[in-house]
Amino acid sequence: MWIILYLYHKNNAIDMVNLEWYRTFKAIYEKGTLTAAADALFISQPGVSLHLSSLESYVGAKLFDRVSKRMVPTERGKVLYNALIEPLRALEDIEEQFQRSTEKNTPTIGIGMCFETFQYILERHLHKFDFNIVTKFSDYKELLQKLETGIIDVVITPQKSNTKGVEHIPFSKETIVLVGSSDINEKEFKDILKKKNPTELINWLMSNKWYGTSNDSEHFKRFWQTNFNKSPNFRQNYIVPNLNSIIRSLSIGTGLAIVPDFLCKDEAEKGLVKILWKGHKKLVNQLYFAYRKNTIYQKETEQILEIFRSEM
Repeated sequence: MWIILYLYHKNNAIDMVNLEWYRTFKAIYEKGTLTAAADALFISQPGVSLHLSSLESYVGAKLFDRVSKRMVPTERGKVLYNALIEPLRALEDIEEQFQRSTEKNTPTIGIGMCFETFQYILERHLHKFDFNIVTKFSDYKELLQKLETGIIDVVITPQKSNTKGVEHIPFSKETIVLVGSSDINEKEFKDILKKKNPTELINWLMSNKWYGTSNDSEHFKRFWQTNFNKSPNFRQNYIVPNLNSIIRSLSIGTGLAIVPDFLCKDEAEKGLVKILWKGHKKLVNQLYFAYRKNTIYQKETEQILEIFRSEM
């Protein structure tokens, strides 16, 4: 979608501002590099550079500094981003709603979930659907908001909203577990567990290498808090893009991680990783299939639900 904004100045001259410049600016700001922005926008890197230079020329100020191959926003860039972010998101939502409202033959179903769930379950079933699928990856709060406003149709979530008209069907549970690489001394770990000495157990855990997706990983913090009544006071050694990356890394490396059990089930059965511990008290998430009760895509929604029911 291309939108041209015509701005009238005091001298009655007309300047044209292309909305794509702002979209490109937003992508650079959020992704941090020109390459990542180009990938997100499905345009070339020279195109990204052209949009940015055009916008900088228009506003008359530098919007980014190049620091160690990253694009770091200037103070003027930060101000522009804060002014643009909400209007741009609103326009993107309008655009998506308009596209969906013009569909006549093949429905398009928007599905929100975490990236790992898509890779583990839905990815290999896409070819079975006779309708279009658009996937969205974000935090659960934002996905549920998009469901409520009609931007997407289905959300796979461990959280429930209290919104009237949104149905939450429980379809599976996930247990958060301690998983280790195949070379971890499981007998040694079990012997320490039997001693019921929290300090010795924590020391053993901290003596190993740890994998995570971020230093404030929700699973990691909740598991530690549930079992030791305090937050972890050490950093994970290897921060990787997503939970599936953790499992693949452990399959060929050495170390520990905290992950949902369903993500490592296949690798555990093959002996590539070990599920070492479910904790003193199991940390279990109920998973919900959330959708709007008055959806016109009831048949398509039920097809998707059956996939998740059969896989988890």
